[in-house]
Amino acid sequence: MSGRAQLMWDEAVTGYDFGPDHPMAPVRLELTRKLVAALGLDRELEIVAAKPAGESTLRLVHREDYIDAVRTASADPRAADGSYGLGTVDDPAFVGMHEVSALIAGQSVAAAEAVWRGDADHAVNFAGGLHHAMPGGASGFCVYNDAALAIARLLELGVERVAYVDVDVHHGDGVQAAFWEDPRVLTVSLHEHPRTLFPATGWPQETGAGAGEGSAVNVALPAGTGDAGWLRAFHAVVPELLAEFRPQVLVSQHGADTHFEDPLAHLAVSLDAQRAVQVACHELAHTHADGKWLALGGGGYAVVDVVPRSWTHLVGIAAGREIAPETVIPEGWRQEVYARTRQLGPQRMTDGRWPVSWASWESGYDPADRLDQAVLATRRAAFPLRGLLA
Repeated sequence: MSGRAQLMWDEAVTGYDFGPDHPMAPVRLELTRKLVAALGLDRELEIVAAKPAGESTLRLVHREDYIDAVRTASADPRAADGSYGLGTVDDPAFVGMHEVSALIAGQSVAAAEAVWRGDADHAVNFAGGLHHAMPGGASGFCVYNDAALAIARLLELGVERVAYVDVDVHHGDGVQAAFWEDPRVLTVSLHEHPRTLFPATGWPQETGAGAGEGSAVNVALPAGTGDAGWLRAFHAVVPELLAEFRPQVLVSQHGADTHFEDPLAHLAVSLDAQRAVQVACHELAHTHADGKWLALGGGGYAVVDVVPRSWTHLVGIAAGREIAPETVIPEGWRQEVYARTRQLGPQRMTDGRWPVSWASWESGYDPADRLDQAVLATRRAAFPLRGLLA
């Protein structure tokens, strides 16, 4: 169905559930899906439920022994092997863990295939973006790295250049690790500084190795960075890199945990700035990747106020029907929120900061400013490796 966007959705993804006390509450997925429908976006989308990723697909990124360990823990959580990051506080084992993790991965892989083959212009899997999972272990609430698997599948299909842009508050360490020495994949991550946040990686000096030297780019943002600084950093780094790299597909990860209400991090970004970056990624895909865009979810632990609105904006942008920030949220959805969570849902699709203003890098920089220091560190470490001026 060329010319339309695909939304990857299978209700079974809500089975990705580490338990009632875990911050990665699956209700965030359910509420997002219901808000997408409540705002009438289903009419603009092809809703696709793809098959779980099979063994051969999972092995594009993950080691066989790790997949076996996930299967074992999935069948009997008491048998989880902590040496693989399973059965830990961050990644508790649960029955069916392998099956639902493979399902989420399968949605992202199928979305990547659809975009590359022209079955869809854009595709969204907001259940995906599980960017911390490593080839041989679970990490940071992530069991299988669907983002890395989607990229690996694109390479298998013959794509020569894939750009991955990650704006989650946490460093996209698992995707970076998967393609550390691969010049066909450019990974760009904007995240809170590793001094103050998990996973303590993503320093500007992490730029790739071997043939992939210069293919990893990291912007380590100071804690407390707000809308203007976040957008300034994004636009000071990402567009220039994509223009040089000329990706054939853009994969972006839109963790909503940069938000000022998120309980697990320390940035101060609004929903409106998140929307602005989503719009920018859409435009960059059309400018540099012939419109081929796969957008993923990720972190986000303000599961009522932030995540559903942020990812619904993402879906609307991909579908070609942007939701205006001032849009009033349907009362039926707010009633559903209260019924499910006993919390009052937000009333509008904005935090009241639209349009968001920021100063471009071309207008000059202040070497004494902490945000500008972070951007300068990234440009000086990575840009010359790509033949760009720092």
